[in-house]
Amino acid sequence: MLDIIIRNGTVVTPWGVGDWDVAIQGERIVAVAAANTLTDEVGRVIDATGKVVIPGGIEPHAHIAAPIMGPGNLRTAPPEEVSRAALFGGTTTLMDFAIQYPGINIAEAVQERTDVWRGNSYADYAHHLMLLGEIPENILGSLHEHIEDGFASVKIFTTNIRPPEMSGESRMVRMGHLHDLMEQIQRNDGMLLVHSEDDDMVQHMYEKLAREEQNEWWNMHLVHSNESEDVSFRRVIRVSEWTGAPVYFVHVSALQGINAIGEARSKGLPIYGETLHNYCCFNADNYKEEYGMKYHTYPSLKSEEDRQALWRGIAQGGLNTMATDEYCTNWNLKIQGRTVRDVTGGHNGAETRVGVTYSEGVVRQGMSLERFVDVTSTNAAKIMGLYPRKGAIAPGSDADIVLIDPSIQRPLTMDDFHISDYSIWEGFAASGWPVMTIMRGKVVVENGQLNASLSDGQFLRRKVNPEVTNRPAC
Repeated sequence: MLDIIIRNGTVVTPWGVGDWDVAIQGERIVAVAAANTLTDEVGRVIDATGKVVIPGGIEPHAHIAAPIMGPGNLRTAPPEEVSRAALFGGTTTLMDFAIQYPGINIAEAVQERTDVWRGNSYADYAHHLMLLGEIPENILGSLHEHIEDGFASVKIFTTNIRPPEMSGESRMVRMGHLHDLMEQIQRNDGMLLVHSEDDDMVQHMYEKLAREEQNEWWNMHLVHSNESEDVSFRRVIRVSEWTGAPVYFVHVSALQGINAIGEARSKGLPIYGETLHNYCCFNADNYKEEYGMKYHTYPSLKSEEDRQALWRGIAQGGLNTMATDEYCTNWNLKIQGRTVRDVTGGHNGAETRVGVTYSEGVVRQGMSLERFVDVTSTNAAKIMGLYPRKGAIAPGSDADIVLIDPSIQRPLTMDDFHISDYSIWEGFAASGWPVMTIMRGKVVVENGQLNASLSDGQFLRRKVNPEVTNRPAC
């Protein structure tokens, strides 16, 4: 006996889009068959007439219960809040960071994340490792153990991001340490995530704008500039060429970043890029609005030309994933900083990522449904080592399934959101939105209600396929 059959929807599968029946038994998809051909007894039939049926979204880049850069000991929203919002928005898997601070080892960093997440998430989750500053030899030497243990990805920064008085612990990994880390990543089929900016340029511009009394927050794109992204991406790619290591550039924000990735991939290098849906929908002119700092996520919004290029990269190719860099704070903290030196980055985007990408990408820009699924789910699953368990509607995959209702045509209001006390997406013209979320065979969101418990979320160990780490595979 089957537990669930989903019928009459437009189903997006790895082999195409069609009017398929999807059968679920327990936590897995057990069949995808021609319409009305499954005759097994079934506990529930879900009528998906008029709906688009896609695999659950995968958020590859989120800072959850994370230290907020700047004075004090504040943290971003915890797993219970972010995972709840994510499920409402059609995302069933979240990936955040186990940070190896100086003085602790990687195992202790992982234990900290375990303590934060276990029993506190409605959604499934995984952790990237994050290494800071000058990476000690003993940390590099132990990295292979953790990759083998299912922590398949590592993030580093090539900049301290903010000026010295606001940056806290040194984050920047210099080129020598980057080279040694890449050798370890390549040797062990890991995936290297890079926040890539040229720190000399970033810090120079902080000081230059201070001297010129141009510290207003709306000048943020002058600090975190197109040139900085261009120079830094190309330096990192050159080290990747020497070592053979795969690189996943997080939050690509400029045309120059897209071009650098494209040139590297044309040479057969395993280089990947994500952007953010707020980067695709807003530009640096939005900073000039009253409270325009609400749009800011590091590095920064760029020009209208860059914004359009990011959409082309997502809709037509050139970028691989749509992420959020989730970094949820409340409104008072978000608008507290008023200068390029003290603005708080990040936003609460995990709930809106899938719906905004569908509304703008599919409906208004003509993105195919297959491409939509690739950038919101499948590519992240492949790059981060979750595929085919996650990221596909296929027999054997987890039954993580989302129904999108294209008939929803209206501006979003605060009543549509389930996290924080503000959203930059208030007023966004939705043209289709997630209305049902199934996670591992359990209907967790239906009719605007959450039907999940904090014990539902499972930790996911991962191993990246060598095809992904040795060539541009998706």
